[in-house]
Amino acid sequence: MMDSQEKTLELGKNEEVVNEEVTSQVETNENSEPIAEQAEEQTRVVYENKADVLRRVQDIAHGDETPQKDEVEYLKASFYKLHIAEREAKLKAYLDAGGDPEQYQYTPDEQEEAFKAEMGIIKEKRAKIFKEQEAEKQENLTKKLAIIDRIKAMITTPDEANKNYKEFKALQEEWREIKNVPADKANELWRNYQLYVEQFYDMLRLNSEAREYDFKKNLELKTALCEAAEKLADEEDVISAFHQLQKLHQEYREIGPVAKEQREDIWVRFKAASSIINKRHQQHFEGVRAKEEDNLARKTALCEKVEAIAAEENKGSGDWEKHTKQIIDVQAEWKTIGFAPQKMNVKIFERFRAACDDFFGRKAAYFKGLKETFKENADKKRALIAKAKDLQNSTEWKSTTDKLIALQKEWKTIGMVPKKVGDQLWEEFLTACNTFFEARNAAGAGARNEERDNLEKKQGIIEQLKALASETSEDVAEKVQKLVEEYNAVGHVPYKEKDKLYKEFHAVLDKLYKDLNISVAKRKLNNFKQNLKNVAERGENALDNERTRLFRQYENLKSEIQTYENNLGFLNASSKKGNSLIDEMNRKVQKLKDDMQLIREKIKAIDAENK
Repeated sequence: MMDSQEKTLELGKNEEVVNEEVTSQVETNENSEPIAEQAEEQTRVVYENKADVLRRVQDIAHGDETPQKDEVEYLKASFYKLHIAEREAKLKAYLDAGGDPEQYQYTPDEQEEAFKAEMGIIKEKRAKIFKEQEAEKQENLTKKLAIIDRIKAMITTPDEANKNYKEFKALQEEWREIKNVPADKANELWRNYQLYVEQFYDMLRLNSEAREYDFKKNLELKTALCEAAEKLADEEDVISAFHQLQKLHQEYREIGPVAKEQREDIWVRFKAASSIINKRHQQHFEGVRAKEEDNLARKTALCEKVEAIAAEENKGSGDWEKHTKQIIDVQAEWKTIGFAPQKMNVKIFERFRAACDDFFGRKAAYFKGLKETFKENADKKRALIAKAKDLQNSTEWKSTTDKLIALQKEWKTIGMVPKKVGDQLWEEFLTACNTFFEARNAAGAGARNEERDNLEKKQGIIEQLKALASETSEDVAEKVQKLVEEYNAVGHVPYKEKDKLYKEFHAVLDKLYKDLNISVAKRKLNNFKQNLKNVAERGENALDNERTRLFRQYENLKSEIQTYENNLGFLNASSKKGNSLIDEMNRKVQKLKDDMQLIREKIKAIDAENK
């Protein structure tokens, strides 16, 4: 008869998740996949380009790791998703540039050829590994069946149980060293092994001390596994916890029985801890499946959206471009959505791609039909450009103006051409028209009126600068700078007024700058004197160090002033340009001298503080 633990194992067909079934899920082959691996789709690397996918495939093909079916399929899907998107982008760019769809040819892709070659290596590698694993599993099955037969034979001779004990322990150790067997045989093999092992222990007539020691040791080992399983409830990574639990189950199987009265309790404890992990694992994948279903619903909605856009009427190029932008936006949104359920993932993508291909195929056909129209429109515009160039140097202002305006109106009546060509033609036409109109404007009275307006604007700015001389607010300098910028932005003034206006502007500006420098210098000196005590508190040499620094600044300014004054001696003030440069340099020299005076006052303040 089987004890309660064996009966519990037999309940696997009716329970939600049973120890043996969980173990069999992890032992996968070519045609079955572990449940745990489904979660990898949610945490896999998102590849941004084909080169990254190819590098990973090469690592798998030529490395020591065993190729995983899910990852290989994912890499294949990622590569061709990027490959197709790249190919479609090239075609779109070609068509947008006015290319002929019938003349377009797809160029060979070296990365695709390399990818196919590496995938062939991986396929051969996986086939070889699978064959070796299956052969090893069959060999392990044969070995374990032989062990069961030997233990079964021992049970038929109860009188020799004590003599067979060492051989029995050796068989248990040999069993533990033998690893995977075919998944469809694992449960039955385990039940038979456990049955005959416990029957052997039940009939064993060892001395009490040896028997109790063996049971005690097994109980300690199984208790430790229970504790390890219970700790897994706190593991944040659900997938990792699930895989760790499988290892604990494997270890539990390899440990011999405990005392008969404790078998049920220790198994119940281990099973309860396992149930918590299995439940979390199940809930995790329920969440994954729910997310995938939500992704499928979102992708289905995007398919319907693209199909609706593709079905709308396109009355002209504007409609085609508008709908193209809408579809590109939908495509961008599609890329943000994760995987759909595995059975629907490829189908929903094919539906989406078919709708996009249908739209862009019809768009290509439409623009192909416009090709001849574009050529005719371009020829018409070139004819207008030739006429405009013939008129651009004319001095018959009135009649030529009328002719060019008529050409411009005719230009507007001509239809579309490709953007690149259209921009070039428009630039040629506009240049020819502008050449004439600029010459006409230069010769007209309009220029003199504009110069008179500019004179009034500059005189107004000078009056505003004069008004600032009496202000004492802290933002006077900013106001001055703003008015100077406005003055410089104003265009030409009448030639006769130019010199007078220049002198008046710089006279006002020089007075303002001088007053501002004095005011700013006083504020800086007062602030410096107020901060001297803080400087002194840094240490006994702090004031001396500050004085040395100021003295070096003073000498540098002195040298800079000397350089400016030497350069002034070589300038010729006879020309207006030379006079302007001299005035500017004199202002810089005065500014440097004011800075030197401020530094002298600071040094005096330090000397007074030291006394």
